[in-house]
Amino acid sequence: MATGRTSAQFTAALRNREQLIGYWSLLDSPIAAERLARIGYDYLAFDAQHGLFGYQGMLNNLLATDTKGSTAVGMVRVEANDLTYIGKALDAGASAVIVPLIDNAQDAADAVAAVRYPPLGRRSYGPMRAQLRIGPNPADTHDQTAVLAMIETADGLANVEEICATPGLDGIYVGPSDLRLAIGGATSTDPAVQDEFEQALVRVRKAAEAAGIAAGIHNADGASAARRLAEGFTFATVSADVVHLQQIATSHLEAARGGAR
Repeated sequence: MATGRTSAQFTAALRNREQLIGYWSLLDSPIAAERLARIGYDYLAFDAQHGLFGYQGMLNNLLATDTKGSTAVGMVRVEANDLTYIGKALDAGASAVIVPLIDNAQDAADAVAAVRYPPLGRRSYGPMRAQLRIGPNPADTHDQTAVLAMIETADGLANVEEICATPGLDGIYVGPSDLRLAIGGATSTDPAVQDEFEQALVRVRKAAEAAGIAAGIHNADGASAARRLAEGFTFATVSADVVHLQQIATSHLEAARGGAR
């Protein structure tokens, strides 16, 4: 394909609860992003909360995602539920923002307001690069830009039905590591709370379905993503570039050492 998927196409699919698959990026490597965008993923999610890059890195990776042959749009997990952070990600050309640590409906409403221009919200007008991808008109921006609330805290889980019912919210996104800790896990992968964790995921999925919004989740690998999609999640993200870099380098080192013996 000559150009990447448009924000309009992606956002429409997301809001229609179509199945979408993405990839997570923590590294400031536009060259890697350019290659990942051509594989076939529906989106690349750039982690500005825990990722190893600043604003320029976020901008450069979004630019790389939109190059010839791309199948993906750029999504950003912003640093916090903050008007400035959300606005800068959208101005840089993100098609969607994932907003972390949403505890209640008011938090979700604040996130929605940060994405929408007045009189619907509080976003400051200055789309910079976004006007080249979507256009300068607020109505087009509202139609083509998505906002996703992370469900990853004890309060967020307790209030998930109210969060999902927030007007203007396009979807929710489960942060499994924080959510597992929030329900009592000793570590981010603690198997001792697996039953409680699975029950929490069912509640989140059902809340999103009842509200008619998208339900997404982060996954350690592709097989896990396929499982969650089969269960009813509508979009799923696969692992992360820094994780896969270490895994594949380790596997080749082990193979080389084994062959040399």
